[in-house]
Amino acid sequence: MSHFTTVQTKIRDMVCLREALKDLNYEYTEAEEGVEVKGYHGQTLKANIAIHASKTYDVGVQVTAQGIELVADWWGVETTRGLTEQEFVNQLSQRYAYHKIIKEVKARGFALEEENEEQDTIHLTVRKWL
Repeated sequence: MSHFTTVQTKIRDMVCLREALKDLNYEYTEAEEGVEVKGYHGQTLKANIAIHASKTYDVGVQVTAQGIELVADWWGVETTRGLTEQEFVNQLSQRYAYHKIIKEVKARGFALEEENEEQDTIHLTVRKWL
């Protein structure tokens, strides 16, 4: 029998998280009062965001004092989406980091000069004119 498992992340910025989800083509539902996250045999739990990994399984985003946690029935996500917990977390973390870096460098007056993506690696070149 499967169950919900929590994964701690270093994600803190919800705006960058939403952008990462859009990049990865994940549909999601969000509500202040919480949304239901679907798991094995109709099991549910409440989260701030439900990422719709498949028709029958979601990944929940729970905001805590320590940061953002991802909660899911990872077995169900893997069997219906073909994506392991680690693959999901890695993909989401990479796209989140991209958006967070872009946001931070722009806030510090830098401009993005060049961007190259190669096999799971993103190279960014930024410049600031004085």
